[in-house]
Amino acid sequence: MTTGQDRTAALIVAAGRGIRAGGGIPKQYRDLGGRPVLARTLDVFHAHPAIDRILVVANPDDAAHFAGCIGHGVETVPGGATRGGSVRAGLEALAGDGVARVLIHDAARPLLPPAVIDRVLAALDTAPAAAPALAVTDALWRGTAGVVTGVEDRAGLYRAQTPQGFDFAAILAAHRADDGSAADDVAVARAAGLDVAIVAGDEANMKLTTAADFDRAAALLETDMDVRSGTGYDVHRFGPGDWVTLCGVAVPHDRALQGHSDADVAMHAVTDALYGALAEGDIGQHFPPSDPQWKGAASDIFLAHAVARVAARGFRIANVDCTIICERPKIGPHAGAMRARLAGLLGIAPDRVSVKATTSERLGFTGREEGIAAMAAATLVST
Repeated sequence: MTTGQDRTAALIVAAGRGIRAGGGIPKQYRDLGGRPVLARTLDVFHAHPAIDRILVVANPDDAAHFAGCIGHGVETVPGGATRGGSVRAGLEALAGDGVARVLIHDAARPLLPPAVIDRVLAALDTAPAAAPALAVTDALWRGTAGVVTGVEDRAGLYRAQTPQGFDFAAILAAHRADDGSAADDVAVARAAGLDVAIVAGDEANMKLTTAADFDRAAALLETDMDVRSGTGYDVHRFGPGDWVTLCGVAVPHDRALQGHSDADVAMHAVTDALYGALAEGDIGQHFPPSDPQWKGAASDIFLAHAVARVAARGFRIANVDCTIICERPKIGPHAGAMRARLAGLLGIAPDRVSVKATTSERLGFTGREEGIAAMAAATLVST
């Protein structure tokens, strides 16, 4: 990401009604593989390292639906009566924020490959505008009343996709001068005299319009999904004190856990499970105990870093299961609070988080109440 006057923004257009696809709600909020379409679209841009700001243009009437799609710190502005009006509203909201380049993307294209974003941004290094497209390869006919009335030459024809990228100042000026009748932002740019570079699109970057499109997208998700799992294990000994921290919850006890940080053995196990699923080592590699800045640090710092790495790698957390092994203190009365705390830090629903406890039947160091152990498992799914 960048700072200052060279920022790149993603403007997601999600104000349309989009009910042709069925489902009774605008298509950008319909379920696709267990998540709303818009949430999947946002995931792509949130995970891309070149995107500094994300702004969604939404219909205020869809506030309840929209609430189920956020979680990445995205902003929203009300849309206009037309697509052009919505885009201009978004551009005006971005003005004055140091945005140098903007990518304007349809919310209903949730399967956008990051490589398409890369190609658009690379083209903007030498052009004021760039957009992905696929060359038309099928024969083109004209028809009336179900009868072919003519054949069209397909040479030089392309199927337009998004995100369409622009020099921010240039496209803002173009939209301010436009009468709102243009088919898309490339048309607005061309009307303003801007050259638009064509970059390779991707067949997966389909726009969801009909029920059949949703079926095809669901099939693509099933074939392309990357599922990973990781485990974590940690141990901390007891020392003087009157409480222990487990899963971010302070539990009264006649001793405390000892460690370089706050010794939250359960949260450490969960954090290592996430790192393990990504094959990115463990807490000690990211936060060395030899570094004095981490002495006494709250373990949610470590977990937040692991969660950010999950998103940056293009995954989401499907579920986490943590088992705490000790004779005392009793975990059951605090398990609900622990689940809620972990769910909030992980950014997932509490019903995707399990916290449970067991004893070791008075065997070993945990049985002798010399310390507490914890183990965790995490499952990640590609977004």
